[in-house]
Amino acid sequence: MPAQDRLGRRLIQLYIGLTLYGASSALLVESGLGLEPWGVLHQGLAELTGLTIGVVSIFVGAAVLLLWIPLRQRPGLGTVSNVFVVGLAMDATLALVPDTDALAARVPLLVAGIVLNGVATGLYIAAAFGPGPRDGLMTGLHRRTGRSIRLVRTAIELAVVATGFALGGTVGIGTVLYAVAIGPLAQLFLRVFAAPAASDRSPAVAAGQPEEAILRP
Repeated sequence: MPAQDRLGRRLIQLYIGLTLYGASSALLVESGLGLEPWGVLHQGLAELTGLTIGVVSIFVGAAVLLLWIPLRQRPGLGTVSNVFVVGLAMDATLALVPDTDALAARVPLLVAGIVLNGVATGLYIAAAFGPGPRDGLMTGLHRRTGRSIRLVRTAIELAVVATGFALGGTVGIGTVLYAVAIGPLAQLFLRVFAAPAASDRSPAVAAGQPEEAILRP
């Protein structure tokens, strides 16, 4: 595949993935059955500040990105795009999906949100334009501390969930199902959507493999 076509494919894959990631997070919100760890924090901060959860996601992503500086992490196009696209897509989806109190509707929303999150994760990570701010924080702390990815990820996400829950974020069966399912789903869709590797060291492509933060111990 010509380099230009390969780059075009990866860019499309990146932005579709980030958009679907925001949409999947919105479906988890609408289900009311529990959010992914960072979603719990975003929702709690949204309750506290009165901002939309998508706007809070953008602010949190930007704040986490600042923590990359002492960790000497190098962001890519995907990193910066993640900060904005996910939050905007989340708010747009929440505006389109009607509220429901019926459990018969909320359970499918939960399942769809988790599966779609796996699809989105595979798409944007396989595009190889750099990890999201939160994944990069995990890999950066792993490299600086020498602790395992599993330990660093668990410590961060426990702190994030506890803080978000204290602020009013939703923790439930969906939080548990997400934690169990996202690894296998992401691994599956990373293989499905694997893009040809970049042939150059463009500034748009960050070093490191963000899938380590999701898939490896």
